[in-house]
Amino acid sequence: MPQAELSSPAFRLHLPEPLSSGAVFASPHSGRFYPPDFIDASQLDLLRLRSSEDAFVDQLLGAVPDHGATLIEALYPRAYVDLNRGEDELDPALIEGVARGSGGSRAAMGLGVIPRVVAGGREIFRGRIPRASAEARLNGVWRPYHAQLQALMQARRAQFGRAVLFDVHSMPSEATTPRSRVSEIVLGDRFGTSARAETMAQVEAAFRSAGFSVARNTPFAGAYIVSRYGRPTAGLEVVQIEISRALYMDEERVEPLPHFELFAHLIGAVTAELADLVRAGAEPLAAE
Repeated sequence: MPQAELSSPAFRLHLPEPLSSGAVFASPHSGRFYPPDFIDASQLDLLRLRSSEDAFVDQLLGAVPDHGATLIEALYPRAYVDLNRGEDELDPALIEGVARGSGGSRAAMGLGVIPRVVAGGREIFRGRIPRASAEARLNGVWRPYHAQLQALMQARRAQFGRAVLFDVHSMPSEATTPRSRVSEIVLGDRFGTSARAETMAQVEAAFRSAGFSVARNTPFAGAYIVSRYGRPTAGLEVVQIEISRALYMDEERVEPLPHFELFAHLIGAVTAELADLVRAGAEPLAAE
């Protein structure tokens, strides 16, 4: 099935032809365009900067338009702008002119909308950056991405009666400890607040039938995107999906494993089922 691709500096939008599902798939952390001036200013090399990247998730979702659903992928990396944070989550330890304590707890840990650290708590810069630099990133990346995502959700609800956003991420394999039970997929709905119970049951069943072990809300329940867009009573649902990186990539080298294409095909089969949940005239089935 042919697909239309629309690009902006912040994202690439993959639209199906024809559009037949109210599901929207998003990959907000797989962007890998690192501006040269950003790399030059960082005290970290590119491999360490990429440690926070949800590498290759956009490729795992490549079949989404073939299912009649929509895919939006971020082009800039999480280390540059974190699209899963609010634009007011500014870190005073990183950004000049930000009042102490104003950005919230995540920003205080260095994990605000303009991150101070990458995975392992490594500091990206040696000092602080001007407030104007932070605003430029928000204007160039954060605001266009969220304006587009908001428009997509509203348009899909208008056409299909409801819209479901599948916000797809990857998680480091050590995040799934305790070692007694490792979950390969973690679904987040902010403990029942961002999606209907029927929807969550169907999403979990789709992954389990594909052979994955699945957990809900632990250790990841969802952050800004789930909270902002999930309004089940208004016909807007969000399910965050975390996929263990160990399933498809070398986490140290940030490279796909040899069986990557087979794994992507498996994920494609699951996304086909998820797209089917939001077809014209279709209502989610009650969980058995």
